[in-house]
Amino acid sequence: MKTYRNLLAIITLAFCSAAVTAQVETGGVVRKRAEKEQQKTGAQTGPQVTERMTGFFETKEPHDADLAYMRQIYRQLDLTKDANTPLYFPEDVIDGQENLFRIILGLVVDEKIPAYEYLDGREVFTDQYRINVPEMLDRFGIYYTQGDGKDKKYVIEEADVPTGQVLNYYILEKWEFDRRTNRMKTRVEAICPVLNRVGDFGGEARYPMFWVRFDVLRPYLAQQYVFLNDDNNLPQYSLDDYFNLAMYDGEIYKTRNLRNLSMNQMYPDPDDLKRAQDSIDKRLREFGKDLWVPTREEYLAQREKAEEIAAAADSIPERTVVEAATDDDSSTKSVRGRRTKASSTKAKTNNKNNKKPKVKSAPSSSGNSANSAAAKSVRRRKK
Repeated sequence: MKTYRNLLAIITLAFCSAAVTAQVETGGVVRKRAEKEQQKTGAQTGPQVTERMTGFFETKEPHDADLAYMRQIYRQLDLTKDANTPLYFPEDVIDGQENLFRIILGLVVDEKIPAYEYLDGREVFTDQYRINVPEMLDRFGIYYTQGDGKDKKYVIEEADVPTGQVLNYYILEKWEFDRRTNRMKTRVEAICPVLNRVGDFGGEARYPMFWVRFDVLRPYLAQQYVFLNDDNNLPQYSLDDYFNLAMYDGEIYKTRNLRNLSMNQMYPDPDDLKRAQDSIDKRLREFGKDLWVPTREEYLAQREKAEEIAAAADSIPERTVVEAATDDDSSTKSVRGRRTKASSTKAKTNNKNNKKPKVKSAPSSSGNSANSAAAKSVRRRKK
């Protein structure tokens, strides 16, 4: 019996030592299993997108028969504005967080999403105008090396990514009014990063790089969360929400037209340009409101509101009566006394000015007593 117990203790000790040794060498069974899976599937970095996610974020183009109105708007997003700073920061990769340009460039270089040539107002998203990645990198002076060919065909070091030079984005918006839903819908169709560099003759020059369709970019943007201001550092919205909810601040630099002219070409004067941009924005946002026929209740409410505004504009405001405080009665009385005295003095002065001056007869040069006596008697009779 004693021998059996000793044998059982030895076997148990051997199993425990083997388990401890395996844990030290491999870091546990879970770690060893993960290493095997990585060897089979290959090491993958960054957000992973499945076919189901791609289908979920895909936006179907509406049929032409369902559209009553459509307009394409080109906007410029200036990253120096506060509303657009979530697209620029962080400049470097911090805890897996990347800015928009790093995400787009990494996906294009790895050929996970297609990119198309910038044609300045005549964008065509077909394979014919799809860019060649090495040519694009050489054109914009971005240094790269050849990858292993499996996961990454081209490798760009962190220091060679021109993040600080991308200070603008061009976006292509579509405003569509759908007859089926009777609603005006706005969606971003494509995004173009713009490099800001010093031109050949000095000054700042802008170089649009390429267009990327927003639909193929959405699954990756939905996994990147950002915070919108410095007051709340909790990242509550993703970059996909940022564009779909139109949280950006962009000015219109071009609209699709027959002559393919930009807004600066159509309106050279800055004041005319600003008025035209505001007018286009206002018409787009109020287009859907003008198509609705108000009900009787809505019409009466609008009429009543208009009458109240008109009555408030025509009414004369009442005069404000300011009463003297009780603590200053003595000073008030003295002031009133001075005012009364001044008014009475002024009245007396006016009365004196209105009276005719008395004309005294000049004394005679003879100085006879008879004339003086006659004058005295006349005064007595008048009395």
